[in-house]
Amino acid sequence: MAERDTRRVAHDLMSEPHIAGHRVSVRQVYALVEERGIDAETVADRYDVDVADVYHALAYYHDHPREMSDVEAEREDVIDTVRESIERPDGVEPDSA
Repeated sequence: MAERDTRRVAHDLMSEPHIAGHRVSVRQVYALVEERGIDAETVADRYDVDVADVYHALAYYHDHPREMSDVEAEREDVIDTVRESIERPDGVEPDSA
């Protein structure tokens, strides 16, 4: 079995995998390309990375489903904690969307 090249994905920023040497996360690449339908080349141009980096990020996302699910759950917990800690005027509730 061939060993995958993971040197293009790093874990030294943002507590989640991202394109090495850049701040764009693997989850962000996945969301742009696979959820929003933006071409990989467009994403590469937008973030000044090689298109190969975009495809490596997508491969990483699919090769590590448990890790990506854990990262997403952690981010959702942080968002919920922040929402709960914000003081709002009486009668004002956050949008549930």
